[in-house]
Amino acid sequence: MRRREAIISLGIAALMPFAARAQSDAAGRLAPTGEIRAALIASNPVLVTRAADGALGGVSVELARAFAAKLGVPVRLVPYDNPARYNESLGKDAWDIGLAARDPSRGEHLAFSDVFMEVDNGYVARPGLSLKSADEVDRAGTRIAVAQGSAPDGFLTRNIKNAEIVRVPGGLVPAREALSDGRADVYGENVHLAHRIAADLPGAAVLAGRFNVVQMSIAVSKQNSTALAIVNEFVRDSKRDGLIAQLIARAGLYGVRAAP
Repeated sequence: MRRREAIISLGIAALMPFAARAQSDAAGRLAPTGEIRAALIASNPVLVTRAADGALGGVSVELARAFAAKLGVPVRLVPYDNPARYNESLGKDAWDIGLAARDPSRGEHLAFSDVFMEVDNGYVARPGLSLKSADEVDRAGTRIAVAQGSAPDGFLTRNIKNAEIVRVPGGLVPAREALSDGRADVYGENVHLAHRIAADLPGAAVLAGRFNVVQMSIAVSKQNSTALAIVNEFVRDSKRDGLIAQLIARAGLYGVRAAP
């Protein structure tokens, strides 16, 4: 028995340096500067929340911190004001991982991890509009505002046949203004933000139904796609251990769930 225990102990001891080397290699590939630079889209409250003192939080921020802890390196947050600014950073070595939508339009520069979160997309209608459901929106004369460069922008641009697309900067204020000043009839976004817009604009209403489900993932540079193995391991562990669900609940998100 003692001999067997000794053999097991030796085996464990032999594996420990290998595990340490594997983690060190992963940190070297993903954080070559000694810290992991995490890109965030600050205008999307599904991904990022902002405290009264300006401190960033939310699902993507906490995930970035947890991933950095797994690698054993510090994290530096790299927030972008809106999706268009995030898109402009692609291919410029401005960050190491990006926590955002798995958008096909970004595939030229990025490789995507497994999906960690799914987000329902729907419409919020301006005050006085007679439309009741998302299925009624794609008709001639209807103007759909979207955040320029966002996943809803890409999806609706590819799929809308009759309505007009009106692109605005991302965030609550530009969305509300597009509806209140008459530039758009509906705003297409994640359902969580749609409800916030409706609460902030008297008479506005969230239409029934949804037009898409956006998948959120962790992206790396396409040239660094071999590093996705360690990213996917982290995503799987975070879903299995309930971390993603906990972060969604903590942020109080609507129409959002951990990916299966």
